[in-house]
Amino acid sequence: MQRGSTLEQLPLGADAQRAAVDKAQQALGSIILGKDQKISLALACLLARGHLLIEDLPGLGKTILAQSLARVLGLSYQRIQFTSDLLPADIVGVSIFQQQQGEFTFKPGPIFAQLVLADEVNRATPKAQSALLEAMEEHQVSVDGQTHELPTPYFVVATQNPSDQIGTFPLPESQLDRFLMRLELGYPNEESERALITGTDRREMLSKIEPTLNAEILIKLQKSVAQIHMTDPLVDYVQALVRFTRESPEIDIGLSPRGALALVAAARSHAFIEHHSGVFPDDVQAVFAAVAGHRVKPASNSAYRTPADLSQHVLDSVAIP
Repeated sequence: MQRGSTLEQLPLGADAQRAAVDKAQQALGSIILGKDQKISLALACLLARGHLLIEDLPGLGKTILAQSLARVLGLSYQRIQFTSDLLPADIVGVSIFQQQQGEFTFKPGPIFAQLVLADEVNRATPKAQSALLEAMEEHQVSVDGQTHELPTPYFVVATQNPSDQIGTFPLPESQLDRFLMRLELGYPNEESERALITGTDRREMLSKIEPTLNAEILIKLQKSVAQIHMTDPLVDYVQALVRFTRESPEIDIGLSPRGALALVAAARSHAFIEHHSGVFPDDVQAVFAAVAGHRVKPASNSAYRTPADLSQHVLDSVAIP
């Protein structure tokens, strides 16, 4: 987006900020049909400065969602297709010797974009997966002893196939914890699927959609999200949820302090998107499964085997203030 564009001149009062987010949601909803809740959570993740993991079967729109986010938010975009022979240098870049200058010059890899799609991330080996860790946590990469800053804002949207499929390498817990949220899109409802079958190809539609935001506006929105008010009783509620995940006999691994911070950030972002004056218990509950599902581990004898069931068990067990 060029300097001085209409988007950059958008007034950024509270009402205008929320209107801009509403417009982004509507644009995304025109591409990803019947998934308004998932779209809201994906936007909440990025507004909270988090990385997003989308896990589901092939063909359910994971890649299109990532591409749509980059397009609608007006961010530079790169896609990395993860395969078993992918090397870390294929992701972060390499230093090339320039004979005329007699020195090495760094050639950035595809990770140098504001939104990076790590497609089918669990099809690469752990060595290639680890190349994302520093980038996701520190927003920088180190090559040959030199540190290179990544663009701002910076997001990784990773997709992965179910771990029981052939040729997958499970993501380690340390990398899973770097993702603020994990989503499953699921099959579309009958009405939405009919619209997909009879309508225009989604990729063709995507190429015609104009950005509703840009990087500068997005950064301002992130700052506004971080200032959303959270009362002491709401903090007590978050702590009670976190404490229950650590003490319940149904759970082997509970939420860490990083997980608690992620829950607060996501709840603030959801409150902003929903036009709430502050964070409500509904906001915490709306984001809880997406934030906690990939962080908590059920006990071997637990009756709650799926992330959704385990998250719902936690919410049902902790009283709302």
